[in-house]
Amino acid sequence: MALDHPSAVARNALVVIAVILAGAALRSLADVLTPLLLAMFLAVMVDSLARQLSGRVPALPTGLATVLAVSVAAGAFFIAVLILASRAGGFVETLSSAQPRLIGLLTAGAQSLRISQPGTAARMALSLDPTAYLGRIALAFQGFLSEALFVLVYLGFLIASKHAFGRKAVKLFAGRPARQNALRVFESVRDSVERYLWIQTVTGLMIAVVSWAVMAMVGLQNAIFWGFLIFIVNYVPIFGALVAILLPTLFAVVQFPGPWQAVAVGGGLWLVTFIVGNVVLPRMQGDSLNMDPLVVLLSLAFWGALWGLAGMFLSTPLTVLAMLILAQFDGTRWLAVLLSADGEPDRALRRG
Repeated sequence: MALDHPSAVARNALVVIAVILAGAALRSLADVLTPLLLAMFLAVMVDSLARQLSGRVPALPTGLATVLAVSVAAGAFFIAVLILASRAGGFVETLSSAQPRLIGLLTAGAQSLRISQPGTAARMALSLDPTAYLGRIALAFQGFLSEALFVLVYLGFLIASKHAFGRKAVKLFAGRPARQNALRVFESVRDSVERYLWIQTVTGLMIAVVSWAVMAMVGLQNAIFWGFLIFIVNYVPIFGALVAILLPTLFAVVQFPGPWQAVAVGGGLWLVTFIVGNVVLPRMQGDSLNMDPLVVLLSLAFWGALWGLAGMFLSTPLTVLAMLILAQFDGTRWLAVLLSADGEPDRALRRG
């Protein structure tokens, strides 16, 4: 009996060491893995849309449903690129024209705070000339397009090789019980990630449309650009909502001479985010994720530190994936229990 305790400690220590080494490997392979994982999660949404089309139109062949789903995804991608390309110039122009207003606000703020040299604030604002960063913005946009094209290429190969997954599963698991258990885990992971992505997409679209209406009524410039940005950052837990509220509000402060427009923009965006996040989202999501809220925040920091912005986008689905897989092995189940909200990480498997 005295040997059991040390063996358990050693096993848990090996798990922790394995997690650290895996984190280092994931960080070093970020350029390869992030577009692949983005393509995998996009493939989940495409497959979900194809299955929805096949279910609603039984006469529709499976291959044609997949082609239609891919066409919708590609169309959405090109619309996003067109929005960015058409609105980016106006956004930079707005930044340049708002510089005198920014200098005035910084100077007034320095005077109200009784700073002895308010000219320093003005010089700081002058040094932040947006036109000086057009080259960097162009390079960043080019990098985004290259990354997106890699994601689309990976997506095409994943969809093309989808039919081979079943045969590979048969070869991996010789026994029928093991194969059935692996299939249950795969379907649970797929359903959880699919549900999360669709819920975030629907709620993000709701927030973006209402936010665009609020900003357009107030008269904020580039309201379409801001609405698109709000939709994108909605996939980032917690911090995405803060960015979606603060950035348009700050630009409203710079654009308008009076404070009420900025108050209207900030209050409207906060109200729609609060209603969707605290009323609509819990009813749609329910207890499907079964993740502790603290774990959501920690996973955001962990994956963000590993892969930057892409890691923030993928933080929640990756943590759900890790939780369900860790729950299948006795040596790592304790980690899955810590990640879960109620101590039952594989509840979805038993319910299924």
